Amino acid sequence: MNPTATGPAPGSGLLTRRTMLRTAFTAAVLAGTAAALGPLLRARRQRPATAPGREPVPVLEETYRGRHIAVDAAGVRIDGRPLHVMRRADGSYLSGVNHFESFATPLELARAAVDELGTARLAAAVSHQG
Repeated sequence: MNPTATGPAPGSGLLTRRTMLRTAFTAAVLAGTAAALGPLLRARRQRPATAPGREPVPVLEETYRGRHIAVDAAGVRIDGRPLHVMRRADGSYLSGVNHFESFATPLELARAAVDELGTARLAAAVSHQG
């Protein structure tokens, strides 16, 4: 045994202040994480805007340059595929296809998207609801 050594020998089973503080800190971190994530994990998922299996009733339908455009409360569809539409603060609309230009109505936006797409089709929709 070393007479100049301080503290208990390793593996002696005594609780040190460092061990107690480490344990308390770990418990506090776990409790804080649980408190922060608990409401998120318990929250119910939002229901889709329409009932499953039911298509939204189009407010406006049009065939433009051979492409079927449907505008409804849920958004804009071109040939049955959804076009990502965003409303700006000034009330105009923009889309992922033509995001550098704003349009007054969703129909004008869809027409411009058809012009931009040409013969290409929109990508299939990705569901984020489950």
